[in-house]
Amino acid sequence: MAAPRVAATTRQQNQLERVLVSTLAVIILLMFLMPLGYMFTTGLKSDAQMSDPKAPVWWPFSQQTFTYNGETFPVYKVPTDAGVQHLAAVKKTRAATTFIDPANPTAGEIVWEGNWRTLEPVYFPDAQWQNFVTAWNELNFPLLFRNTLIIAITGTLGAVISSVFVAYGFARFNFTGKNALFMILIGTIILPVQATLIPTYIVFARIGWTNPFLPLIVPHFFANAYNVFLLRQYFMQIPRELDEAAMIDGANPLQILLRIIVPNSVPALAAVSLFHFFFAWNDFFSPLIYLVSRPELWPLSVGLQKFNALYGREPNMIQAGALITLILPVAVFFLAQRVFMQGIVFSGVEK
Repeated sequence: MAAPRVAATTRQQNQLERVLVSTLAVIILLMFLMPLGYMFTTGLKSDAQMSDPKAPVWWPFSQQTFTYNGETFPVYKVPTDAGVQHLAAVKKTRAATTFIDPANPTAGEIVWEGNWRTLEPVYFPDAQWQNFVTAWNELNFPLLFRNTLIIAITGTLGAVISSVFVAYGFARFNFTGKNALFMILIGTIILPVQATLIPTYIVFARIGWTNPFLPLIVPHFFANAYNVFLLRQYFMQIPRELDEAAMIDGANPLQILLRIIVPNSVPALAAVSLFHFFFAWNDFFSPLIYLVSRPELWPLSVGLQKFNALYGREPNMIQAGALITLILPVAVFFLAQRVFMQGIVFSGVEK
């Protein structure tokens, strides 16, 4: 009899643990999604809704009004002998307020004794979806989106391809000064962009690359220290026996890379691709420097900054524009998060 009781108790404990873990996961997920939710609801508000302290905060609401004799009056929740009624205040004083019933305006005026400031306004859901249309048109989103995709996708391809070759060399080949060269490469991670900005700009200016996309794409075809480190860590975990078996079959180093290393490194390649894609998507400083005189080539980051300056006093419009630019990166991350996390964990970065 004791064994079934112990088994039942164990099952109950396991179920309780799963419920607690699931609840904690949902709470953490909601905490991460709260900023996006705030951006979304703020982007749907009008200027009047933003400045109304009494309006509900979880969704855009506008105060209900009623037009009477050609004038618009606010509607309040008024306690009466017949219960709480929604009445339009047509004349406000501190001692008494005159109301009109919007449902029956021909019934005449209703005088309510009391200060109207103590009454609660009547609100109704009023999302301003046109804010996103305005942001889309003002940003010229199709053009900026195209420019950003060109920069991000082309740069990502260059960064991944070059980093694969460099990481493969450090992971599989032995040569003089290998460790020293790798340490120098890793040391460039701490080198700030500001330290190389002026020399790099001078070089690109002298070869006439200060206006096209080239300064934003070509440098990524020469590998990146962080990407190389990530891929090297992953390549080193792939058994060398696979390389030796391929060599016995007559494969050369390039064939081993393309047929053995790359197919077994999809999670790491996905992580590196996403890292660089998000970096290129959000990069603002470099496009601002090299494309400042070419608005038709601006990416979303630069166009959004101009949009923010134009609507600096309207945070609702700023949030609407920012949310539009976030749609693709957020969608890409959620669709590829499983492969992305595998690449991070298996490469040893999490440790």
